[in-house]
Order: sequence, then C-alpha cells, then structure tokens
Amino acid sequence: MMPSCGAVLSGEAVTCEKKDSAMKHMLLMMPAIVLVFAGCADGSSGPDGGTDGGDTDTDTDIDTDTDTDCTQGEYSGDFEILEQSDVTTLAGYTSISGALHIECPSCTDLSELVCLVSVGDLWIGNNAALTHLGGLSGITSVGGSLAVKWNGALTNLDELSAIVSLGERLQIEYNPSLTDLDGLSGITSVGDYLNIGGNGALTNLDGLSGITSVGGNSWIQYNLVLTNLDGLGALTSVAGDLLVYHNIVLPDCEVCDLLDQLTSGPTSIEVHDNLDDTCTPVPANCP
Repeated sequence: MMPSCGAVLSGEAVTCEKKDSAMKHMLLMMPAIVLVFAGCADGSSGPDGGTDGGDTDTDTDIDTDTDTDCTQGEYSGDFEILEQSDVTTLAGYTSISGALHIECPSCTDLSELVCLVSVGDLWIGNNAALTHLGGLSGITSVGGSLAVKWNGALTNLDELSAIVSLGERLQIEYNPSLTDLDGLSGITSVGDYLNIGGNGALTNLDGLSGITSVGGNSWIQYNLVLTNLDGLGALTSVAGDLLVYHNIVLPDCEVCDLLDQLTSGPTSIEVHDNLDDTCTPVPANCP
C-alpha cells in the first residue's frame, strides 16, 4: 500500500510537496508530447527539417511517361535493331558512339529509345510496319549521316524535329507514304550530299527551310507529286552538282528560281524530265 502524505516509510517522511511538484511538471509536458506524436503520425516535418513522409511519391529516377530509366550512358559501337526485342535491349542508353541501324520489318514501336540524344549515324530503312518514329524525339545530334529509306507505312518525320546538328549526308528516299519533311526543320546545314528521291506522296520540301548549305551534290528526283522547291528558300550554297529530274509535276522554272538565289555553286547542273514549262520572265540562271 502506497504511504499517504505525512506517513513514515523506512524512517523517512514522504515529502508530498516534491511529489506534487513532479506531478504538475508531467501534466504540463503532456500537450507537447501529444503534439510530437501527432506530427509523426501525419508525416509532418520534425525539428530536423525532414520532408513530409506521407503519400507523396518521391521517385524521380523513372520517366513517368515512358517508365524508362535513362541511366545506361553511351553504347559503344554500332547497334542494329532487327526485331522488336532489340528495341528493349537498347532502352535506357542516352547515346551511341557508332551507327544506329533500324531495319525491322515487324517493328511497330520505338518508344523505348526515348533516352537517346545523340548517335553517330542514324539509318532507318526497310521498316514495313512502322508508321511513326516515336521514341526518337530526344535525338538532337547525328554526327554522321541521316538516312530514311524504304519505309512503306511511314507518313511523317515529326519525331526527328529535335535534330539540330547533322555532320554528313541527308537521304530521304523511297518512302511512298511520306507526305512532308517537317520533322527536319531544325537542320541548318548538310555536310555532304543531299538526296530527296522516290517519295511518291511528297508534295513539298518545306521541312528543309532551315538548310543554308550543302557540302556535296544535291539530288531531287522521282518525287511524283512534288510541285515546288519553296522549302529550299534559305539555300545559298551547293558545293557539288545540282541534279533535279523526273519530278513530273515540278515546273522547270522552280529550278531556275533556285539557281538565282545561290551565291556559291553548283559545280554542274542536270535538269530534265520535270514538268516542261515556259518561264515568264526567264530567270537569269535558267539552264
């Protein structure tokens, strides 16, 4: 039995005054203790400035749009995509030191390549089922050549619009469903030759409006519904030959206007089998 105030326990008086003081101190501390525990329960920050520990998602390593972790760095050498599983193998890499060859007749989705920002060469060819280039929208630099050839279902190049640096050739050939080149508008120069040929649905070259110089030959041929060359309005220099032929609805006068605007080159001109017309007035450099 606990002794009452004023009782004697083992020869010593129990001091009630000290007990009352201790009890009052504990009662005063209780609100602070309750607040601390309440703070821990709802995830509020404590005295150390910690962050909210509630339901907030703090995972920043994964791209929430693609669920692709871009931490693989550079792939050394060339890489070939020949089947859909190869796309998965390359997922997470940000660059390729060599060439990226995408030649996959069964591929329909390149979205796992979203981490790529630079490649040595980019070759996209013989992809019968590929309707778009989603997954390549992060590429800003192609150190060598860019070639898009023989892609039967590809309708546009919009996902290449981030490319602003191209070291060598630009080849857009034999893509029968391609209607425009708008995705190439960021390119300002072509280090080697330019070839736009065999694109049966291409009506204009407006996507090439940023190009001011071509370091080699320039071919514009076999584009059966191409009606004008207005997209080459910024071009002032062609270091090699200029060859424009077998564009059956392209008036020859379009070539004459192009020649008038050039301040350097070409070394020779070949123009034939386009839409024969009479230029009025005749441009000064009309062949």
